[in-house]
Amino acid sequence: MEHTYKHIELTGSSAESSDQAVQNAIKKASETVKNLHWFQVIDTRGYIEDGCVKYWQVTIKVGFRIEG
Repeated sequence: MEHTYKHIELTGSSAESSDQAVQNAIKKASETVKNLHWFQVIDTRGYIEDGCVKYWQVTIKVGFRIEG
């Protein structure tokens, strides 16, 4: 079976880790976008406060299958 996919870019954030930032972005997107299938990390960055990492921001490209 052949499928067609569309992709979007998202940026998730987390005070815990870069992995959690990805999870947060995917979880939020899955509330409104159906058929999520894959993701690719595009950019990782963080915010520093008082010499420590305060939070992570990760931009991902997410692919989803178009129905019909």
